[in-house]
Amino acid sequence: MYRLAFATVMALTSLPAIGHADVKRGEYLAAIMDCGGCHTPGQMLGKPDRSRFIAGGDVGFQIPNVGIFYPPNLTPDPETGLGKWSKADIIKAVTKGERPDGRVLAPVMPWHSYGRLNPQDADSLASYLKSLKPISNKVPAITPPQDKPASPYLTVISP
Repeated sequence: MYRLAFATVMALTSLPAIGHADVKRGEYLAAIMDCGGCHTPGQMLGKPDRSRFIAGGDVGFQIPNVGIFYPPNLTPDPETGLGKWSKADIIKAVTKGERPDGRVLAPVMPWHSYGRLNPQDADSLASYLKSLKPISNKVPAITPPQDKPASPYLTVISP
């Protein structure tokens, strides 16, 4: 009986606590989900600024008749990034495509795919983003279709 109880305690203590965020797992997920591909300045121009990793993209995505969207700063900077967002806010944005203010994320953000993250991985990703050094980097605002953008952009064209 003692051996069974000891084995059970050992097995349970080797499991992560429910809700425990694995920041390393989140770092791995951010890498394979290629967050830096869009959200790092200079990345889409072939000159990524590694000192500002995922601090917001400087190349936007134009969606005809909708506007131009620039990838936001994902660091926990309170003024230009996710610093005022809770982990739950980040998880909801990544998995449901909804910002804390209720707006839907830009259509180019692949949240439909990321919505398949299991709860532990979503928590790990959010924990990783919250663990980063805050970097102040304001990206260009959404440019309405009738306005001229101030920064480079890619165009999505439907056949």
